[in-house]
Amino acid sequence: MNESQGQHKRNITGLNQAGRAKAIEISELYKSFGSLEVLKGVSLDAYEGDVIAIIGASGSGKSTLLRCINMLETPTSGRVKVHGEEIEMKDDGKGGQVPANRSQVRLIRTRLAMVFQSFNLWPHLTLLGNIIEVPVHVLGQSKPEAIESADVLLHRVGLYDKRDVYPAFLSGGQQQRAAIARALAIKPEVLLFDEPTSALDPELVGEVLSVIGDLAREGRTMILVTHEMKFAREVANRIVFLQSGIVEEEGEPEAIFGAPKSSYLKRFISAVS
Repeated sequence: MNESQGQHKRNITGLNQAGRAKAIEISELYKSFGSLEVLKGVSLDAYEGDVIAIIGASGSGKSTLLRCINMLETPTSGRVKVHGEEIEMKDDGKGGQVPANRSQVRLIRTRLAMVFQSFNLWPHLTLLGNIIEVPVHVLGQSKPEAIESADVLLHRVGLYDKRDVYPAFLSGGQQQRAAIARALAIKPEVLLFDEPTSALDPELVGEVLSVIGDLAREGRTMILVTHEMKFAREVANRIVFLQSGIVEEEGEPEAIFGAPKSSYLKRFISAVS
């Protein structure tokens, strides 16, 4: 870990001690798919400026948890709050729940931005078109203003020279950096990353992690599902280990990776090291 990364983590810890607003609050979240219970009462708080890395074996519920935050998956039960605003739910008549107010969900989603492992860029739009689509057509931003902001973001992720190129003509790493720029274009309060490097060839992983690391050092609030343990240890101020749908252990990276308490976590770290 370099000095700037270490300084970032020390600053975040100080802010935690001083007290900050909760950006995300998850309480007793359950999620089932038929008879399969994937999340079993997960509770998690993310404060402003937190960078939380969620780790765990495949099938532990990491991606499902992330998708429940912005209601891409509807929790079977439990509560989700975004900056103190609880997402309203109602009984679905089948033992579960559904959002009670779709307009609220749409507004909440404009405050969150999610970067997926499969990029999810619109193939019929250029990179510039991808980035300005939501600001112009959903948020009502003027097209000239959206283009100006998009050009800044494309410079930032090193893709300005590709602004008029379609996704099919880009590498996976370039597409994922473009997806990050698109996420930033809505000026989100929280960034959600779902295994952002898992679909990339090994030689392309570094360029995407570099962009995410820069965002972390800016003090952005981020929740990151990742299998990149070294990266998680360097950029996150808190690690959450999921095991079979529950939070088995959580804490600062040094404690989680250096002195794990749970036998499940010890075996997981040993397996991925």
